[in-house]
Amino acid sequence: MTTTPSELAPLEFSVTRNLAAKSAAEREQILRDPGFGSVFTDHMVDVCWSERGGWHRPRVQPYGPIPLDPAAAVLHYGQEIFEGIKAYRHADGSIHTFRAEDNARRLQRSAQRMALPELPVEYFMQSLRELIAVDGAWVPSGEDQSLYLRPFEFAKEAFLGVRPAAKVAYYLIASPAGSYFTGGVKPVRIWLSETYARAGRGGTGQAKTGGNYASSLLPQAEAYEQGCDQVVFLDQDGNVEELGGMNVVFVFKDGRVVTPQSDSILEGITRDSLLQLAEDRGHTIERRAVSLQEWRDGVASGEIVEVFACGTAAVVTPIGALVTRDGDETQPAGGLALSLREELTDIQYGRRDDKHGWLVRLDA
Repeated sequence: MTTTPSELAPLEFSVTRNLAAKSAAEREQILRDPGFGSVFTDHMVDVCWSERGGWHRPRVQPYGPIPLDPAAAVLHYGQEIFEGIKAYRHADGSIHTFRAEDNARRLQRSAQRMALPELPVEYFMQSLRELIAVDGAWVPSGEDQSLYLRPFEFAKEAFLGVRPAAKVAYYLIASPAGSYFTGGVKPVRIWLSETYARAGRGGTGQAKTGGNYASSLLPQAEAYEQGCDQVVFLDQDGNVEELGGMNVVFVFKDGRVVTPQSDSILEGITRDSLLQLAEDRGHTIERRAVSLQEWRDGVASGEIVEVFACGTAAVVTPIGALVTRDGDETQPAGGLALSLREELTDIQYGRRDDKHGWLVRLDA
């Protein structure tokens, strides 16, 4: 009899407490100004997979180094995927996450593309709850603060042949995150990369894999040299792709909200949530190819009235300028991006009704 996902029995996690865990006072001091991605909670999740044993040996253990053979496949062939989610503390003290099952399904799609085993959605969700059960005190309660959750999966089999690995590891770590913007949300300057590409047709653009981000680092450094905050990529046909780690959205004068769509763009969960909220307000949503020329012509004619970027970390970032080797192209300032950001974050923090059932409680 074939086991369907709904019939999967929960994993039986073992829990080893961290004897060097931060004290309540030390943790409180960190949470006053946690920054982003530099401080981690006391524990992590570790689940193994093998061709023979499937998913097994689920553990919550002290956060620390991962032992890895020098011949581990991930070190040589980049067989690796990850996700990014946040946990939010609501006013009543409860802990929730946002659309985590969509992250689980995207991790599965990434796994399929990178020839890795697909972690069942149920196991993904259980891993979040198991970590929160021991590290829930690390979820901050300050304004715009959250606990950033980073699930990742990689090939750990020790071999130098080019084939999918027969042994894989899934981990989940967490890092308290402060407000992405200090002093309020500010429009950013975007550098147009005309030399480098993020991904190609038929490549790994739709997978959330480290190689896509590694390929963006050099053009991102180029953007910094030009006084820009981020870099935007084009595909081989001159269509707008995405930023180094964020999706792009255009707002048209007639109320249309348009976002680039292709098989080389990562499907953003934050983006899709914002588009749903815009559609709820009566906006027409279009997911299609958007050429650089259409972007420029639209801004010049006044047809495009706003451009913004969105992603898990920043939520929404207005784009104030597109910078090229020929100079700056000022982008129009509108109010939809910040209005949608406020609505979305209100839902995430429990300040507004969740009409779409996006929130999932983790500490229940």
